[in-house]
Amino acid sequence: MKAAVFHGPNQLKLEDVEKPEINDFEVLVKVNASAVCGTDVRIFEGKKTKGVRTPSIIGHELVGTIEEVGAQVKDFFVGDRVGVMPVIPCRKCYYCLNGRENVCANRTAIGYEFDGGFAEYVKIPITALEAGNLVSIPDHISFEEAVVAEPLACCINGQRKANVKMGDVVVVVGGGPIGLMHVQLAKIAGAKTVILSEPIAHRREKALLAGANLAVDPQNESLQDLVLSETDGLGADVVIMAIGVPFIVNSSANLLKKGGTLNLFAGFTKGVMSEIDPNVIHYNEINVNGTSALTRADYYKSMSLIAAGQINTEVLTTKGYTLDDIEQAIVDVRNGNGMKSVITQ
Repeated sequence: MKAAVFHGPNQLKLEDVEKPEINDFEVLVKVNASAVCGTDVRIFEGKKTKGVRTPSIIGHELVGTIEEVGAQVKDFFVGDRVGVMPVIPCRKCYYCLNGRENVCANRTAIGYEFDGGFAEYVKIPITALEAGNLVSIPDHISFEEAVVAEPLACCINGQRKANVKMGDVVVVVGGGPIGLMHVQLAKIAGAKTVILSEPIAHRREKALLAGANLAVDPQNESLQDLVLSETDGLGADVVIMAIGVPFIVNSSANLLKKGGTLNLFAGFTKGVMSEIDPNVIHYNEINVNGTSALTRADYYKSMSLIAAGQINTEVLTTKGYTLDDIEQAIVDVRNGNGMKSVITQ
Protein backbone atom coordinates (compact mmCIF):
# COMPACT_ATOMS: atom_id res chain seq x y z
CA MET A 1 0.00 0.00 0.00
CA LYS A 2 0.98 3.65 -0.25
CA ALA A 3 1.87 5.39 2.98
CA ALA A 4 3.51 8.64 4.02
CA VAL A 5 6.36 7.49 6.27
CA PHE A 6 7.80 9.92 8.81
CA HIS A 7 11.58 9.51 9.17
CA GLY A 8 12.32 12.57 11.29
CA PRO A 9 11.95 16.36 11.21
CA ASN A 10 11.04 17.57 7.71
CA GLN A 11 11.41 14.05 6.34
CA LEU A 12 8.07 12.63 5.20
CA LYS A 13 8.27 10.26 2.25
CA LEU A 14 5.54 8.59 0.23
CA GLU A 15 6.52 4.92 0.09
CA ASP A 16 5.22 1.51 -0.86
CA VAL A 17 4.97 -0.50 2.36
CA GLU A 18 3.42 -3.80 3.37
CA LYS A 19 -0.33 -3.68 3.81
CA PRO A 20 -1.03 -4.42 7.50
CA GLU A 21 -2.02 -7.97 8.38
CA ILE A 22 -4.61 -8.40 11.13
CA ASN A 23 -5.09 -11.18 13.64
CA ASP A 24 -8.40 -12.61 14.88
CA PHE A 25 -8.94 -9.70 17.27
CA GLU A 26 -8.20 -6.77 14.97
CA VAL A 27 -9.84 -4.80 12.16
CA LEU A 28 -8.35 -3.39 8.96
CA VAL A 29 -9.80 -0.06 7.81
CA LYS A 30 -9.46 1.41 4.34
CA VAL A 31 -8.77 5.10 4.92
CA ASN A 32 -11.26 7.15 2.88
CA ALA A 33 -10.31 10.50 4.37
CA SER A 34 -7.65 11.79 6.73
CA ALA A 35 -6.91 15.33 7.84
CA VAL A 36 -3.87 17.34 8.86
CA CYS A 37 -3.84 18.60 12.44
CA GLY A 38 -1.67 21.38 13.80
CA THR A 39 -0.03 18.65 15.87
CA ASP A 40 0.95 16.86 12.65
CA VAL A 41 2.69 20.06 11.61
CA ARG A 42 4.57 20.15 14.91
CA ILE A 43 5.57 16.49 14.49
CA PHE A 44 6.75 17.20 10.94
CA GLU A 45 8.86 20.09 12.17
CA GLY A 46 10.29 18.09 15.08
CA LYS A 47 8.58 20.26 17.70
CA LYS A 48 6.50 17.39 19.12
CA THR A 49 8.20 14.08 19.89
CA LYS A 50 6.25 12.36 22.68
CA GLY A 51 4.93 9.01 21.46
CA VAL A 52 6.26 9.63 17.95
CA ARG A 53 8.35 6.82 16.44
CA THR A 54 10.68 6.92 13.46
CA PRO A 55 10.10 5.55 10.99
CA SER A 56 6.33 5.43 11.38
CA ILE A 57 3.06 6.45 9.75
CA ILE A 58 1.53 9.46 11.46
CA GLY A 59 -1.95 10.98 11.09
CA HIS A 60 -4.59 10.66 13.81
CA GLU A 61 -7.67 12.23 12.19
CA LEU A 62 -9.14 9.53 9.97
CA VAL A 63 -12.33 7.88 8.82
CA GLY A 64 -12.88 4.98 6.46
CA THR A 65 -14.48 1.69 5.53
CA ILE A 66 -13.85 -1.66 7.18
CA GLU A 67 -11.87 -3.85 4.77
CA GLU A 68 -11.23 -6.93 6.93
CA VAL A 69 -12.58 -8.17 10.26
CA GLY A 70 -10.84 -10.62 12.58
CA ALA A 71 -12.64 -13.88 13.29
CA GLN A 72 -13.17 -13.00 16.96
CA VAL A 73 -14.40 -9.44 16.38
CA LYS A 74 -18.06 -8.76 17.07
CA ASP A 75 -20.28 -5.81 16.15
CA PHE A 76 -18.28 -4.70 13.08
CA PHE A 77 -18.53 -5.97 9.53
CA VAL A 78 -16.82 -5.54 6.18
CA GLY A 79 -18.18 -2.41 4.49
CA ASP A 80 -19.05 -0.55 7.69
CA ARG A 81 -18.26 3.17 7.58
CA VAL A 82 -16.32 4.10 10.71
CA GLY A 83 -14.61 6.93 12.51
CA VAL A 84 -11.50 6.24 14.55
CA MET A 85 -10.91 7.77 17.97
CA PRO A 86 -7.12 7.85 18.13
CA VAL A 87 -6.52 8.13 21.90
CA ILE A 88 -6.78 4.72 23.54
CA PRO A 89 -7.24 4.92 27.34
CA CYS A 90 -6.17 2.08 29.63
CA ARG A 91 -9.42 2.51 31.62
CA LYS A 92 -7.61 1.43 34.82
CA CYS A 93 -5.26 4.23 35.89
CA TYR A 94 -6.05 7.02 38.37
CA TYR A 95 -6.99 9.48 35.61
CA CYS A 96 -9.26 7.06 33.74
CA LEU A 97 -11.05 6.20 36.96
CA ASN A 98 -11.52 9.87 37.83
CA GLY A 99 -13.06 11.26 34.65
CA ARG A 100 -9.85 12.24 32.87
CA GLU A 101 -9.26 9.42 30.42
CA ASN A 102 -8.01 11.99 27.88
CA VAL A 103 -4.84 12.33 30.00
CA CYS A 104 -4.61 8.60 30.81
CA ALA A 105 -1.24 7.76 32.37
CA ASN A 106 -0.88 4.75 30.05
CA ARG A 107 -2.55 6.18 26.94
CA THR A 108 -1.51 5.06 23.51
CA ALA A 109 -2.72 6.51 20.24
CA ILE A 110 -3.17 5.70 16.59
CA GLY A 111 -0.79 7.93 14.68
CA TYR A 112 1.74 7.73 17.51
CA GLU A 113 2.44 4.35 19.15
CA PHE A 114 0.37 2.69 16.40
CA ASP A 115 0.65 3.54 12.69
CA GLY A 116 -1.86 6.17 11.63
CA GLY A 117 -4.03 7.48 8.86
CA PHE A 118 -1.63 8.92 6.27
CA ALA A 119 -1.84 5.60 4.43
CA GLU A 120 -4.26 3.59 2.32
CA TYR A 121 -5.03 1.21 5.20
CA VAL A 122 -4.76 1.28 8.97
CA LYS A 123 -4.90 -1.56 11.46
CA ILE A 124 -7.10 -1.05 14.52
CA PRO A 125 -5.55 -2.88 17.49
CA ILE A 126 -7.49 -4.95 20.00
CA THR A 127 -6.98 -2.33 22.72
CA ALA A 128 -8.82 0.26 20.61
CA LEU A 129 -11.68 -2.13 19.80
CA GLU A 130 -12.07 -3.16 23.44
CA ALA A 131 -12.15 0.48 24.52
CA GLY A 132 -14.83 1.36 21.94
CA ASN A 133 -12.62 3.57 19.79
CA LEU A 134 -14.21 2.52 16.51
CA VAL A 135 -17.46 4.43 15.88
CA SER A 136 -20.07 3.98 13.16
CA ILE A 137 -20.62 6.96 10.86
CA PRO A 138 -24.26 7.79 9.99
CA ASP A 139 -25.02 7.07 6.35
CA HIS A 140 -25.99 10.65 5.49
CA ILE A 141 -22.60 12.10 6.55
CA SER A 142 -19.81 12.23 3.99
CA PHE A 143 -16.30 11.11 4.91
CA GLU A 144 -15.10 14.69 4.38
CA GLU A 145 -17.61 15.88 7.01
CA ALA A 146 -16.96 13.04 9.45
CA VAL A 147 -13.17 13.46 9.40
CA VAL A 148 -13.42 16.59 11.57
CA ALA A 149 -15.16 14.64 14.36
CA GLU A 150 -11.89 14.03 16.22
CA PRO A 151 -10.65 17.64 16.42
CA LEU A 152 -14.20 18.83 17.10
CA ALA A 153 -14.34 16.38 20.01
CA CYS A 154 -11.14 17.91 21.39
CA CYS A 155 -12.82 21.32 21.13
CA ILE A 156 -15.86 20.01 23.01
CA ASN A 157 -13.46 19.02 25.79
CA GLY A 158 -11.99 22.53 25.62
CA GLN A 159 -15.40 24.18 25.82
CA ARG A 160 -16.13 22.16 28.94
CA LYS A 161 -12.89 23.40 30.53
CA ALA A 162 -13.61 26.98 29.42
CA ASN A 163 -17.14 26.70 30.83
CA VAL A 164 -18.84 28.85 28.20
CA LYS A 165 -22.34 29.81 29.36
CA MET A 166 -25.43 31.49 27.96
CA GLY A 167 -24.92 35.21 27.54
CA ASP A 168 -21.12 35.06 27.68
CA VAL A 169 -18.73 37.15 25.63
CA VAL A 170 -16.10 34.79 24.23
CA VAL A 171 -12.84 35.69 22.51
CA VAL A 172 -11.20 33.06 20.31
CA VAL A 173 -7.56 33.78 19.53
CA GLY A 174 -6.59 32.11 16.25
CA GLY A 175 -8.86 31.62 13.25
CA GLY A 176 -7.68 28.28 11.93
CA PRO A 177 -10.03 25.28 11.83
CA ILE A 178 -9.76 24.77 15.59
CA GLY A 179 -10.61 28.41 16.23
CA LEU A 180 -13.65 28.17 13.97
CA MET A 181 -14.80 25.03 15.76
CA HIS A 182 -14.62 26.94 19.03
CA VAL A 183 -16.59 29.79 17.47
CA GLN A 184 -19.39 27.40 16.51
CA LEU A 185 -19.41 25.52 19.80
CA ALA A 186 -19.47 28.77 21.80
CA LYS A 187 -22.54 29.90 19.86
CA ILE A 188 -24.20 26.52 20.44
CA ALA A 189 -23.47 26.94 24.17
CA GLY A 190 -25.31 30.26 24.13
CA ALA A 191 -22.56 32.87 23.94
CA LYS A 192 -24.12 36.21 23.01
CA THR A 193 -20.97 37.58 21.38
CA VAL A 194 -18.01 35.71 19.89
CA ILE A 195 -14.98 37.74 18.84
CA LEU A 196 -12.37 36.08 16.62
CA SER A 197 -8.79 37.38 16.45
CA GLU A 198 -6.90 36.35 13.31
CA PRO A 199 -4.39 38.19 11.06
CA ILE A 200 -5.14 36.14 7.90
CA ALA A 201 -7.99 37.72 5.91
CA HIS A 202 -9.58 34.59 4.40
CA ARG A 203 -9.80 33.03 7.84
CA ARG A 204 -11.58 36.08 9.24
CA GLU A 205 -14.09 35.81 6.40
CA LYS A 206 -14.71 32.15 7.22
CA ALA A 207 -15.06 32.99 10.90
CA LEU A 208 -18.00 35.26 10.11
CA LEU A 209 -19.56 32.43 8.09
CA ALA A 210 -19.00 30.17 11.09
CA GLY A 211 -21.00 32.52 13.30
CA ALA A 212 -18.48 34.93 14.83
CA ASN A 213 -20.01 38.32 15.59
CA LEU A 214 -16.73 40.12 14.99
CA ALA A 215 -13.49 39.09 13.28
CA VAL A 216 -10.50 41.26 14.11
CA ASP A 217 -7.06 41.65 12.56
CA PRO A 218 -4.92 42.11 15.71
CA GLN A 219 -2.07 43.54 13.67
CA ASN A 220 -4.13 46.54 12.61
CA GLU A 221 -6.63 46.95 15.45
CA SER A 222 -6.39 46.77 19.22
CA LEU A 223 -8.11 43.56 20.31
CA GLN A 224 -8.18 44.76 23.92
CA ASP A 225 -9.86 48.06 23.00
CA LEU A 226 -12.48 46.20 20.95
CA VAL A 227 -13.22 43.73 23.74
CA LEU A 228 -13.60 46.53 26.28
CA SER A 229 -15.88 48.50 23.97
CA GLU A 230 -18.09 45.43 23.42
CA THR A 231 -18.34 44.67 27.15
CA ASP A 232 -18.90 48.11 28.72
CA GLY A 233 -15.31 48.09 29.90
CA LEU A 234 -15.59 44.78 31.78
CA GLY A 235 -13.74 42.35 29.53
CA ALA A 236 -14.57 38.91 28.15
CA ASP A 237 -16.01 36.05 30.15
CA VAL A 238 -13.87 33.49 28.31
CA VAL A 239 -10.76 33.64 26.16
CA ILE A 240 -9.74 30.52 24.25
CA MET A 241 -6.25 30.36 22.79
CA ALA A 242 -6.58 28.28 19.64
CA ILE A 243 -3.01 29.02 18.61
CA GLY A 244 0.12 27.99 20.51
CA VAL A 245 1.98 31.31 20.65
CA PRO A 246 3.54 31.73 24.11
CA PHE A 247 4.17 35.48 23.98
CA ILE A 248 0.45 36.30 23.67
CA VAL A 249 -0.65 34.33 26.74
CA ASN A 250 -0.32 37.41 28.95
CA SER A 251 -2.16 39.74 26.58
CA SER A 252 -4.91 37.11 26.25
CA ALA A 253 -5.26 37.00 30.05
CA ASN A 254 -5.65 40.78 30.07
CA LEU A 255 -8.75 40.51 27.86
CA LEU A 256 -10.73 38.89 30.68
CA LYS A 257 -13.16 40.40 33.15
CA LYS A 258 -12.66 39.59 36.80
CA GLY A 259 -13.47 35.95 37.38
CA GLY A 260 -13.07 35.09 33.70
CA THR A 261 -11.45 31.98 32.26
CA LEU A 262 -8.43 31.66 29.99
CA ASN A 263 -8.24 28.29 28.25
CA LEU A 264 -4.92 27.33 26.68
CA PHE A 265 -6.33 24.98 24.10
CA ALA A 266 -3.54 24.83 21.51
CA GLY A 267 -0.38 22.82 22.01
CA PHE A 268 2.85 24.70 22.65
CA THR A 269 6.39 23.80 21.63
CA LYS A 270 8.19 21.99 24.46
CA GLY A 271 10.67 24.18 26.28
CA VAL A 272 9.33 27.50 25.01
CA MET A 273 8.28 29.53 28.04
CA SER A 274 5.65 32.23 28.47
CA GLU A 275 5.54 35.12 30.92
CA ILE A 276 2.28 35.98 32.64
CA ASP A 277 1.65 38.71 35.20
CA PRO A 278 0.62 36.87 38.39
CA ASN A 279 -1.22 39.96 39.61
CA VAL A 280 -3.69 39.59 36.74
CA ILE A 281 -4.53 36.14 38.09
CA HIS A 282 -4.43 37.25 41.74
CA TYR A 283 -6.35 40.52 41.73
CA ASN A 284 -8.76 39.68 38.91
CA GLU A 285 -9.37 36.15 40.22
CA ILE A 286 -9.15 34.70 36.73
CA ASN A 287 -9.02 30.99 36.01
CA VAL A 288 -6.28 29.63 33.75
CA ASN A 289 -6.58 26.07 32.49
CA GLY A 290 -5.60 23.84 29.60
CA THR A 291 -7.06 21.17 27.36
CA SER A 292 -5.54 17.94 26.12
CA ALA A 293 -7.11 15.53 23.62
CA LEU A 294 -10.62 14.12 24.01
CA THR A 295 -12.74 11.54 25.75
CA ARG A 296 -14.75 8.87 24.00
CA ALA A 297 -17.93 10.65 25.11
CA ASP A 298 -16.69 13.84 23.43
CA TYR A 299 -16.26 11.98 20.14
CA TYR A 300 -19.83 10.68 20.21
CA LYS A 301 -21.13 14.19 20.93
CA SER A 302 -19.02 15.54 18.10
CA MET A 303 -20.34 13.04 15.58
CA SER A 304 -23.91 13.71 16.69
CA LEU A 305 -23.50 17.48 16.19
CA ILE A 306 -22.16 16.92 12.68
CA ALA A 307 -24.96 14.47 11.93
CA ALA A 308 -27.54 17.01 13.11
CA GLY A 309 -26.14 19.66 10.78
CA GLN A 310 -25.19 21.95 13.66
CA ILE A 311 -21.57 22.26 12.57
CA ASN A 312 -20.57 24.02 9.36
CA THR A 313 -17.78 21.69 8.22
CA GLU A 314 -17.30 23.49 4.89
CA VAL A 315 -15.59 26.46 6.54
CA LEU A 316 -13.24 24.14 8.43
CA THR A 317 -11.64 22.19 5.59
CA THR A 318 -9.71 22.53 2.36
CA LYS A 319 -10.25 19.55 0.08
CA GLY A 320 -8.51 18.19 -2.99
CA TYR A 321 -5.39 16.59 -1.49
CA THR A 322 -4.23 13.00 -1.99
CA LEU A 323 -1.42 11.02 -0.38
CA ASP A 324 0.78 12.19 -3.25
CA ASP A 325 0.31 15.75 -1.93
CA ILE A 326 0.86 14.94 1.75
CA GLU A 327 3.82 17.24 2.31
CA GLN A 328 2.06 20.11 0.56
CA ALA A 329 -1.03 19.45 2.68
CA ILE A 330 1.08 19.82 5.84
CA VAL A 331 2.92 22.91 4.60
CA ASP A 332 -0.36 24.59 3.64
CA VAL A 333 -1.70 24.10 7.17
CA ARG A 334 1.55 25.43 8.63
CA ASN A 335 1.47 28.53 6.42
CA GLY A 336 -2.25 29.18 6.81
CA ASN A 337 -2.83 28.94 3.04
CA GLY A 338 -6.09 27.06 3.52
CA MET A 339 -7.92 25.53 6.43
CA LYS A 340 -7.69 21.88 7.56
CA SER A 341 -6.16 19.93 4.66
CA VAL A 342 -8.31 16.86 3.90
CA ILE A 343 -6.69 13.93 2.09
CA THR A 344 -9.07 11.64 0.25
CA GLN A 345 -8.49 8.31 -1.47
